[in-house]
Amino acid sequence: MKRLILSLVLLVTAWAAVAAADGGKADPRTMSFPELRFEIPTAERAVLECGMPVYLLRDTELPIINITALVRTGSVYEPATKAGLAALTGSVMRSGGAGGLSPEQMDDELEFMASAVESGIGPDMGTVSLTSLTKNFSRTLRIFGDVLLHPDFSQKRVDIAHKHLIEGLRRQNDDPKEIAGRELNRAIYAGHPLGAVPTFASANAITRQDMVDFHRRFFRPDAMILAISGDFDRGALLRELNAVFGKPAIAPPAALPDIPQPKAEFRPEVIYGKKEVNQTVIRMGHLGVTKDSPDIYALRIMDYILGGSFTSRLTMEIRTNQGLAYNVDSRFDVGRRFTGTFIAETETKAGSTGKAVSLMEEIIAGMTREPVSDQELKAAKEYIINSFMFGFTSPASIVTQRARLEFYGYAPGYLEGYRDNIARVTKEDVLAAARRHLRPEAFKLVVVGDAAKFDKPLTALGAVRELDLRQQPEK
Repeated sequence: MKRLILSLVLLVTAWAAVAAADGGKADPRTMSFPELRFEIPTAERAVLECGMPVYLLRDTELPIINITALVRTGSVYEPATKAGLAALTGSVMRSGGAGGLSPEQMDDELEFMASAVESGIGPDMGTVSLTSLTKNFSRTLRIFGDVLLHPDFSQKRVDIAHKHLIEGLRRQNDDPKEIAGRELNRAIYAGHPLGAVPTFASANAITRQDMVDFHRRFFRPDAMILAISGDFDRGALLRELNAVFGKPAIAPPAALPDIPQPKAEFRPEVIYGKKEVNQTVIRMGHLGVTKDSPDIYALRIMDYILGGSFTSRLTMEIRTNQGLAYNVDSRFDVGRRFTGTFIAETETKAGSTGKAVSLMEEIIAGMTREPVSDQELKAAKEYIINSFMFGFTSPASIVTQRARLEFYGYAPGYLEGYRDNIARVTKEDVLAAARRHLRPEAFKLVVVGDAAKFDKPLTALGAVRELDLRQQPEK
């Protein structure tokens, strides 16, 4: 943290020196600065008696300790007939009490100590986090350990969480943006657990025992990594952690179910959701890449040039030149455990729907036809390299990032070599990556709006599958 502040101070000092030398009238177009040097902060890796890896970064600036547990679980491992189970489990682990402490007692005690313990489960990772004043850490850690390993799943809180899920399903078609995002994800990951969404039937099939069983299956010390930062004594901390997590388990090692990668099938599809609104929501995309792709650095640069900045090709043409939308962007969401996605999105007035879709597809296709310009390449590299340091703005972010790299199996030295790998990318690399991974002719296109107001029929873009957005029966 101190190195980051020092680097920023040096930048300001250099600018002030240039301005002073020119009487305070320096021209920003001709100013130059020394190369900004930034050392990537490190964190200590230790291993508890139970075999759990722990990343540690001590910081005494404030009397606060933060812990995040990364757990090998996720909604991809829930039964298809009980979609929503993982999210409910992750929520009720914290809200439903733990270790014999009732939900109300836990809420009151954490509030009294000004501590926080939170839990959740996403597609391929579960997390439980702790924030505590140093003086209250020992007690907060015990509660954290119970939430992580011994949740009680109070039936009352299970019922409340279930009602929230049902209410969310009732309202799931209120927001056109949520509809478009959900349906694009379902289309891209059709037939794969990543494309599953909760339904009234799946929600009503989930029981408290299902949550207990799901938790018991995945939340084990040998399936976790801890990231810890803050004002702690190393020796005392490790002793307390060993007391909470114990000795190695006698049970067989944890093993995740074998979930295959999504099928690499690229077939175009036009999906329409009728909503009587004046603004059309447009989403398009297809399967992307995993973190192991050799094109990962070229794609990062392509992202910036195509739709990842305020001066991107999509923004400059669709927003600035054509005035068709306030916001437009695109990105490769690189998959860490499973194949990610490429998505482009915008919202435009109904009368320019067809024009916006065609223009977006044409701009994206243009990335595959000829190399980017020298200026585009230079601007993208400078932004990515110079903004790299902002991924390390706090001790908690530093140590959590280190833990995530091990959690997802990144190669050693990934962070250390990131900037050099970006710097080595050529225009030819970007063009080759775009040709390999961009397939505008095979986009899943989702359009949500009022077709009666469109400038041209959606059938001009291909065969249309219309969504049924009516309220579905709950049982």
